[in-house]
Amino acid sequence: MPINKIVGSFDEAVADFFDGATIMVGGFATVASCPSFLLQALARTGVKNLTSISNTGGFGPDIWAIQGYKVTEDIDILARNGRVKKVIGSAPASIMLENNLGRQIKAGEVEWERVPLGTLTERIRCAKAGIGAVYVPVGSGTVIQEGKETKVIDGKVHLLEYAIHADFALIKAHKADRWGNLTYRKATRTVNETMAGAARVTIVEVDEIVELGELDPEAIVTPGVYVDRVVQRPKDIDESIAKDEREVDSRVTESHRKFMETWKGKAKKEG
Repeated sequence: MPINKIVGSFDEAVADFFDGATIMVGGFATVASCPSFLLQALARTGVKNLTSISNTGGFGPDIWAIQGYKVTEDIDILARNGRVKKVIGSAPASIMLENNLGRQIKAGEVEWERVPLGTLTERIRCAKAGIGAVYVPVGSGTVIQEGKETKVIDGKVHLLEYAIHADFALIKAHKADRWGNLTYRKATRTVNETMAGAARVTIVEVDEIVELGELDPEAIVTPGVYVDRVVQRPKDIDESIAKDEREVDSRVTESHRKFMETWKGKAKKEG
């Protein structure tokens, strides 16, 4: 039987998620590099008590709408709907505004396991490669070291960091074929390609599905062996999101304005 990993809809792609699952969510800070439609489908399932592994905690749709993005949902959709019980990540809060996950962590509603970004990526890569743990120097002498086994290597204290495993990985790529071979575009490669294959099931949201053989073998970053399901974004983004349009929260607009003023003032002073 021919290999075909293409799934007909986003809802079908996440239909087997369950309460208490551990999920990886790809992307690096911007909504352009995260699996927005898969996250919306996951939110619709109603699953809860999730452990989320990601770089950031999301900014929410308003901040992306202000910046002109058509697709505006990031991982914030899970926190906003109260689906997350624990987050493993490096920057769950936002400096642009007080995001939902940041508020929940401060209130003690969500547990946060602090992991520096490089360490986070390496722990995910270990799971993908079948490596149990890795020694890293990052975080020694800080709160990150508390309770961890240490070893002095080349005169530096290293922390023993264990591989991070997950039930599902939701990632974003640019193109795919029916075998699940993937290419990425610009920043979408960050963290996404590392997570591919690190979870029991890897589900990919792509801009375009092409015929087998169309992808240049030299351009394929993620081989299909690491991918379980592929689903394509709507070709007409404007039509697919028209029903979700709403007014931007004025508090977010004001918070973003103040952040930009501060950032520009600092840049001018340092420049």
